[in-house]
Amino acid sequence: MTTFFYTMQIVSAIFAIILVLLHSPKGDGMASIGAASQLFSSQKSTEKGLNKVTYFFVGIFIISSFFLGFILK
Repeated sequence: MTTFFYTMQIVSAIFAIILVLLHSPKGDGMASIGAASQLFSSQKSTEKGLNKVTYFFVGIFIISSFFLGFILK
């Protein structure tokens, strides 16, 4: 049982890292302070889909971490 959760945790962590790196940058860092040009911009449909998939894998990672904490106790 623990092997299953370890595997799920490792796989979801790898996918979450890859998906976070695929996201487009949201701002210009310190240069964007005071500039409200991107404040009201909407997300593209691909960005919304990428967000949903990222949330899914992060959720799997959190749940598997939670279960491993209780199983190994």
